[in-house]
Amino acid sequence: MTVPSRKKLHPGLVLAIVSGKGGTGKTTVAVSLALSLKEPVHFLDCDVEEPNAHLFLLPRTSDTRTVQVSVPVFDLARCDYCGQCADFCRFNAIAVANGKLVFFEELCRSCEGCFLVCPKDAISKGEREVGRIKVGETGTLRFYGGQLHVGEQAVGPIIRQIKEAQDGKEINILDCAPGVGPAVLTSVWDADFCLLVTEPTPFGLNDLKLSGKALEMLGVPFGVVINRDGIGDDEVARFCADNEIPVLLKIPHDPEIAKGYARGIPLVRQDAKWIPVFQGLWKAVQERCA
Repeated sequence: MTVPSRKKLHPGLVLAIVSGKGGTGKTTVAVSLALSLKEPVHFLDCDVEEPNAHLFLLPRTSDTRTVQVSVPVFDLARCDYCGQCADFCRFNAIAVANGKLVFFEELCRSCEGCFLVCPKDAISKGEREVGRIKVGETGTLRFYGGQLHVGEQAVGPIIRQIKEAQDGKEINILDCAPGVGPAVLTSVWDADFCLLVTEPTPFGLNDLKLSGKALEMLGVPFGVVINRDGIGDDEVARFCADNEIPVLLKIPHDPEIAKGYARGIPLVRQDAKWIPVFQGLWKAVQERCA
């Protein structure tokens, strides 16, 4: 595995915080880093299926925006039930048989292909709400957090709308979804740098390898934060050393940190000694983006 290099082309910085699996401390790192900085921060919670950064940052909500996706609207008076729309839809959202058409709205991915193939022009564009974005502030931090509606699958439109708030002249911290799926790739592809948060366990190492490989393919530079250091072995640190992956911070395994997290208290507000530690982490990221 090779850590990519990427030249930063704007005065600000886009930092994505990711993890190969949930529960490794990704939000702990993202929130603590944002609260440690003296400069204004744009905080983007891109974990739209399970957002929780707002529970720690407690932003004052100033705006709520809906996220709509396109869906087909069928004019059955014009439709001749040829089935071309159903044949085109790879997600099986449309079924045509025996002179009837059935549309499974929850399966539609809004590709709009059915609009194009209908020979009778019997399909028009409608809209459906899939989620919402809350905008708020706390101190000099500007918060953007998305929430996917229950039962929906389309995380991409919400994340893309959240990312419109990225400011190339400012500091942008993205708290991404866990894993290496579409939600993560949509969030990190244009980041200047990524922090991979992991833990020193076999599961942590396996997921670190998957996340690192994905970032390598995207060409996004990255470093590692080892959370709960001391609970397992040294295989994660050894893997990073062997592959010249920088370990930028180790957070020790401490039940008091977990207790504070359960009460919604960010690490840097549990103990002010962590503020210069995260400021040092930020400096290390800046040096690697210079």
